Order: sequence, then C-alpha cells, then structure tokens
Amino acid sequence: MSATREHFSSKIGFILAAAGSAVGIGNLVGFPVNAAKNGGGAFLIIYALFVLFVCLPVMIAEMAIGRKTQKEPVGAYKSLSNDSKLWSVAGLFGVLTPFMIAVFYMVLTVWIFSYIALTVTGNLDYLASANGFGEIINSNYIFLAMAVVAAIVNFILVAGVKDGIEKAAKTLMPALFIMLVIMVIFVLTLDNAMAGIEFFLIPDFDKITPSVINGALSQAFFSLSLGMGILITYGSYINNQTNIPNSAKLVAITDTAVAFTAGLMILPAVFSFNPNINTETLSDSSVSLIFTFLPKIFLALQVSIGYAGASLVAAFFFILVFFAAITSLVSILEVPVSYLVTEKKHSRKKALIILLATAGLLTVFATVSFGMVSFFTEFTSYAGGTKSFFDVVYDIFYDTILPLNGFLLCVFVSYRWKKHNLSDELSIGNTGYKNSLVEKYINFSLGTFIPVIILLVFINTVAQKFFAVSIFGF
Repeated sequence: MSATREHFSSKIGFILAAAGSAVGIGNLVGFPVNAAKNGGGAFLIIYALFVLFVCLPVMIAEMAIGRKTQKEPVGAYKSLSNDSKLWSVAGLFGVLTPFMIAVFYMVLTVWIFSYIALTVTGNLDYLASANGFGEIINSNYIFLAMAVVAAIVNFILVAGVKDGIEKAAKTLMPALFIMLVIMVIFVLTLDNAMAGIEFFLIPDFDKITPSVINGALSQAFFSLSLGMGILITYGSYINNQTNIPNSAKLVAITDTAVAFTAGLMILPAVFSFNPNINTETLSDSSVSLIFTFLPKIFLALQVSIGYAGASLVAAFFFILVFFAAITSLVSILEVPVSYLVTEKKHSRKKALIILLATAGLLTVFATVSFGMVSFFTEFTSYAGGTKSFFDVVYDIFYDTILPLNGFLLCVFVSYRWKKHNLSDELSIGNTGYKNSLVEKYINFSLGTFIPVIILLVFINTVAQKFFAVSIFGF
C-alpha cells in the first residue's frame, strides 16, 4: 500500500464524487423518458429492484477491490491475482473503457457548453430551428468550445483528489441538486404539467416486456458507472474508516433520486409544450432530447415569460446538464490518469498531457464524424447501417464492454480473489458486516445469478448492436 497515495478528506467528499460520476446526461434526460415510455411507475419499480439486488453488490465489490489494493483497475487486478496475465488484461479493459468513453462524452459536453454560450448570447431561436443543431456541431467554433471544456477538466484533475475532484464535487453536486429542484418547481407551474407527472409515475404493467426488463437493467448498470473502473479507482482513495456498503448505498440512492427528480422536470415540460404529444414517438435518446427537442420547449415559453425569460430558463437548464456532464467526465478521466500515475509512475501533469495528446485527438476524430470529414462520418458499417467513428466508440465501449467488465469483476471477486477476502475487506469500517444477511446475499449473488444476468445482457447487446439480431427475444 502506497503511503503517498491521496485520499478523500471526508465521507461526504467521497460520496459526492462517486455520485458525481454516476449522475450524468442520461440521468437527467434519457432516464425519465425511457421510464415513462416503458411502464412509468412499473419501470421505476423494476429499475429500483435491479439497483438494489444486482447493481449494488457489484458497486460494493468494486469499491472493496480499490480500497484493498489502493490501485486503479490494472494494478488492482494484478495485485489480487499475483500478476496473472489473464486478469491483467481484464484490468486493462477497466482502464481502456473509461478512456474511450471519455471520447464521446467529451463531444457531448462540448455541445452542451456551446448551447450555453449561444443561449446566453440571445440565440435560443436558432437552437430551436430545424437546422440549428446540425450547423452548430459542424461549426469551427466547436473546437474553441472543446478547448474551454478541456481546460476546465484539466484544471480539476491536475489539482488532484482532495483539491481537485473532491472540491469540484462538493461545489458542483449541491449546485446541481439545487438547480434541479428550482427547475422542477418552475416546470410544475406550467399548464398541463400534471399530465407529464401522471405519464411518468402511474404504473402500466402491460408495457413490461422482456425488452423493457433488459432496458431497466442496462439503464441501472450504466447509470451507476459500473464496469468503468471509476469505483475501483475512487475506492482506492478512501480510508479504512469508511463503511463501504453504507457509502455505496448512499451513492445509489443519490443517483436514483436525481434520475427520479429529473423525471419531474422533463416530462411535465414536454406535456406542457404539447399536451397531445404522441409519446411513442418521443425519443429516449439523450442527444436528440437535449439538442433538438428541449430548445423548442424553452422557446415556446416566450409566450408566457418573454424571449429573455425563456432564454434564462434554457441557460439554467443547460448549465445544470453541464455540471452533471463535467462531474462525470472528470470521474471517467481519473481512471486512466490514475493508471498512468500508479502503474507508469508519471506525474499527474504528465499523465494529463498524455491524455490530451491521445484522447484529445480521438475526440477530434469523433467531433468531425458528423459530416465534417467523410472518412470519420462513414467510418464503417455493421448491423445493416453505416456507422460514424462516434457511433463505433459508443457502441463498443459504452453499450458493449461495460457489461463484460461487470461480468469479469463478479467472476474475479468470487473465484479468484475469493468471497472470504471480500468479506474481510468489507468488515473493515463495518464491524457488523460479518455473518450479516447483507454479507450472505453479496457473496451468494456475486458468485451465482448476477454474473449470469450480466453475461446475458452482454451477449444480447453484441447480437443486437453488431448483427441486428435479438438472441433472447428482447
């Protein structure tokens, strides 16, 4: 255990940082519509059950591995497997995945920043126009926005764990919560807002299909940042006084609460804008909702609060989403940063320079793959369609590799590191853990049905994403 390794200075700092990694763009926009379209309250119940009984044990295991080894995924797997080459590869997946996810997440964050700039300069009507989004993402100004976002992320990461990540989380996360509540209060005052609440919350069990169940599990898994190496890395920054199961529970509750509250913001706004909207055609894509649909909703507010008022509300919303995006992006990038510092013995500054030169270049490739450069726009084809470079990165590293990483983690903890060692680690800071029902459930579930469920999701995702085939009928 390295004596010089940084640690979070407080429990709340760790929880806010971990919650910041989990709370992202999908929580605020994609989740509410996905829930509303797939059974409302019924979907929410299924989602909550998956969080509690499937995702929480995986989250706890990731944090335990990190604290035990005081390392990121590569170092953690190597340390606990006695330098096994096979498990070192699993560790590399745990670093490569967030590295590549940061590429497409950076693109989305840059777009959000661009929308903030255009909104505050009085261009909300342009954002809501038919051609606005396509022209903005292919404008040369997008690279200026990229430089600003990169500078913000670098400023946070170069400061380190306590002075960078923790301080940013303690500032941005409370601000995000307050802004979200303010937006909810405002939206609920709009005409026909209650129709959106009913659509979001009233259970419709007839809509619960195998596909919806699969979607709920995938949403829960992705939402909590599982399989990204983030929680292993953040777990390495906590001390032995931390009660890992309780901390994981608080992170899961915070993440779910934000997603739920976002539903009270997004759906009432949608129904206020168009009470007769065909909800089946409402996209659950975070990208299309944020950048093409919601600007129209905000512009429609000018009838009641004027153009300046509508622009203020829109700017408030985009800043809210930007805060969520920045906390997630910082957490994602901390994994490869920690790898370069821990395994390659680089300084944080040098590690960030390396990331700027590599992930930064790939981000440029992803940015120009929406029409600027045909090579990256028509990068390859599979599942019957042409795919851009951005699509490939998203499909492989976000939709596909995450469940594979989760499966490997469960197998590693249960059959290589062994369950009794996991129990020993989790009993540190939690004297009542040994022989508790929680211990029995975690040990049983991680070694039996959880890896089976995650493996099925992985297999079905590969079949659907790359071969347009649904193996299991969902």
